[in-house]
Amino acid sequence: MSGSLASFEHEELRSSLSRGRSGLIETLARWHASEEVSAQLSCLGWKPFRFAELPMNSLLRFFAGLAVCSAGALCGPGFAGQPSADWQASWPQWRGPNGDGVSAQGRPPTEWSETKNVQWKVKVPGAGYATPVIWKDRVFILSAVNTGRKAPGQASENSEPARGLGGGGRRGGGMSMTPTEIHEFVVICLNRADGSTVWTTTVAELLPHEGYKPNDGSFASVSPITDGEHVFASFGSRGLYCLDMTGRVQWKKDLGDMRIKMGFGEGSSPALHGDTLVVNWDHEGDSFIAAFDKSTGEERWRTLRDEQTTWSTPLIVEVGGGAQAIVSATDSVRAYDVATGRQVWESAGLTANVIPSPVTGHGMAYVMSGFRGSSLQAIRLGKSGKLAGTDAIVWTYDRDTPYVPSPLLYGKRLYFLKSNNPMITCLDALTGTPHFSEERLEGIRGVYASIVGAGGSVYIVGREGTAVVIKDSDRFQVLATNKLDEKFDASPVVVGNELYLRGQDNLYCLAE
Repeated sequence: MSGSLASFEHEELRSSLSRGRSGLIETLARWHASEEVSAQLSCLGWKPFRFAELPMNSLLRFFAGLAVCSAGALCGPGFAGQPSADWQASWPQWRGPNGDGVSAQGRPPTEWSETKNVQWKVKVPGAGYATPVIWKDRVFILSAVNTGRKAPGQASENSEPARGLGGGGRRGGGMSMTPTEIHEFVVICLNRADGSTVWTTTVAELLPHEGYKPNDGSFASVSPITDGEHVFASFGSRGLYCLDMTGRVQWKKDLGDMRIKMGFGEGSSPALHGDTLVVNWDHEGDSFIAAFDKSTGEERWRTLRDEQTTWSTPLIVEVGGGAQAIVSATDSVRAYDVATGRQVWESAGLTANVIPSPVTGHGMAYVMSGFRGSSLQAIRLGKSGKLAGTDAIVWTYDRDTPYVPSPLLYGKRLYFLKSNNPMITCLDALTGTPHFSEERLEGIRGVYASIVGAGGSVYIVGREGTAVVIKDSDRFQVLATNKLDEKFDASPVVVGNELYLRGQDNLYCLAE
């Protein structure tokens, strides 16, 4: 048995129960003796006590609570009220079922090419960097299709370059382009078995109000999310939509037009907890975070934020019986009560142009960014107020953090890339101690896609089609280097024995 609640196997739970009171007491004492488990239990306000003095009914209640913890429901990413087995077996949201980049049940191939382990490959209409999501036998993907039709009053020439708003740096070259042609914003559902199209729904058809830098963004960069009953698709300034599983629009919301720094385009995905959909809206105008009823679209609350443009997706965690939405940003890292929108805590901000999404585990949230500097904080959950300079900041790291790609938290190892470069670092998630740092991923030139982990392997996919697979280990060990004839900026997805890669033109399903 390892030291993490999330690692406790149900077989061990059943074995303890079968041995009666003595089995329960022995297992509970062993769990609580783990420093890591004790840290996670502190999120709930549970204190140490002598298990042998508890009556049997209290032992059973306590044991049941820990069993819930082992499914990742406490002090971790929360998704209350949904079928956890289906949620965990799918890839229902940006960064996977637990928001950490891990598919615990996944066993995808480590080797592939255009002629090896390609189960299917289908062309995706339009363009988009949005990572697909998967629920059972359905794959959902967002795209923006240029119709080629000029909007009324637009000149017939090609789009003109326009300078973005605000300061900040560049992820690539060139200025953003002012759009002059109408786009269709579509949600596509594919059959997971063969990649065939089940349905396509156009949710909007319009001229985008501002563009993005070529090679650095798209009009469909926000990943959808599904609970198995709905598909929630955000196209940012083009609207927030809820569709049923047959592609019919149930409701839609217009949140206004964003003004994005330096014309990089929009990119923060929505987050879901129970019946609440959370959207972060940081830009060069009035920034806010808001929550909506997932069934009706009714706005439940809206909290203003004093922030510049960020692209990071909120991470929802359950702490002490409530849910918090953690948002990384430049001025402050903040957590909000999902039920009310009240700010629970804040910590020091990160670098400019915050893109990587937080991850959580071991009773901590890990936040980071890496543009014009490096910043990583491991923040103890269960605190409130201003956390900077307090013992809530368990450890920090000030080098080699990512600009665009989000990190991977795989058990007790935290993996991340240096800026957008093919150089990977692995830290001990409990202490921040490096296992290895700045190891070069040969064959990769640059990376926007986030790292994923499955089957004891770590997958890093480069922009030019090369992917490196390394072993999940304290020691850097390359297992395979693979190449596809495609450009990749969307992040990998793992479900079962399959690895899904959305390229510039095609979606691949890779399996042995």
